[in-house]
Amino acid sequence: QVQLVESGGGLVQPGGSLRLSCAASGTIFSLNPMGWYRQAPGKERDLVARITSGGSTYYVDSVKDRFTISRDNAKNTVYLQMNSLKPEDTAVYYCNGVLRGNNYWGQGTQVTVSS
Repeated sequence: QVQLVESGGGLVQPGGSLRLSCAASGTIFSLNPMGWYRQAPGKERDLVARITSGGSTYYVDSVKDRFTISRDNAKNTVYLQMNSLKPEDTAVYYCNGVLRGNNYWGQGTQVTVSS
């Protein structure tokens, strides 16, 4: 059984930064890929960024050059560094991991960008 626990969300002003963490039970090396998704009120859950076990990354256009996804296999943790935050980044952010074709999700962490 895989468990993912997110942390690091909060309220930040436009232009600010936050770092989200996703701690996984067991080894995250087997989870491939791992990613961050977000869901704004009234909208679908969308991919933000993902990273493979080999370290290859993908970002949606709206966060390129602002967000960075990384993983620390020794700490079983995936991170999302978010810089230059905008009000439209406001959403609940979810950590995701794929293991043998099954998707695992965290409980989500709220990110609010507002002045």
